[in-house]
Amino acid sequence: MGNGIDQQGFLLQNLSFDYEGVAVLHDISLELPPGRFYGIVGPNGCGKTTLLDLLTGSRRSRRGQVWFRGREIGSYRRRRLARELALVPQEYAIGFAFTVEEVVLMGRHPHLPRFAQPGPADWRLVEEAMAEIGIDHLRRRLVTELSGGEKQRVAVARALAQQTPVLLLDEATASLDVRYSLGILGALAQRVRRRGDTVIAVLHDLNLAASFCDQLLFLHRGRIADFGPTDQVLTPANIRRVFGVESAVDFDGFSGRQRVSFRLEQEGTCPLA
Repeated sequence: MGNGIDQQGFLLQNLSFDYEGVAVLHDISLELPPGRFYGIVGPNGCGKTTLLDLLTGSRRSRRGQVWFRGREIGSYRRRRLARELALVPQEYAIGFAFTVEEVVLMGRHPHLPRFAQPGPADWRLVEEAMAEIGIDHLRRRLVTELSGGEKQRVAVARALAQQTPVLLLDEATASLDVRYSLGILGALAQRVRRRGDTVIAVLHDLNLAASFCDQLLFLHRGRIADFGPTDQVLTPANIRRVFGVESAVDFDGFSGRQRVSFRLEQEGTCPLA
């Protein structure tokens, strides 16, 4: 491409997206080198999910480009891209009575030749993914019998078994309690540190973002409000600008991370009024 970017990561150039005539994203230019944990934060409807869809190639924009590893994202065959990128949606729904281990095994399909059966190495990765997320005891359960939170953990394990260098999450921990949210995000952070994987996560909890993300992207009305190292861009000014609420950001000695505190509205008032 001749522009000096790190050709192992993402490059977004002047990216805009309209949905049924409504502008969703406006002129997004962004470079995401590999080996980092990125968080995307912003209010509902600001374009976070659409941005993930464009990064995975499931949506195409008429204006601007998404480059991944030096190639335009649309030039990849779907099977090839599935060996590079895995997506965990906000809600994982499957209507067929597969067992948990069968669903996690689906993450290996992009790596198997046509008509080939999974081998010992594939099953080993399935076992490791279930153990990493703490669902190995559910292996024989039907996913149709699981709770919403359990299904979501299965979806994460499936993505881990896919063994892609890039993992994208669309508020994938929103339905989980704090224990499982911390466990999953902690496991992903370890993969970033130990293997150089890339994680791009849409998060609604700013304190989780502060705890795990190397860099944060603030989206506001489809535009980049700020982007950079978490400890530099997670500020009361940005939170006020993007979310319209007052906050304080300080260092929490217990967690060793930044902490966001919000000022409670007076009784009987609504910040959206």
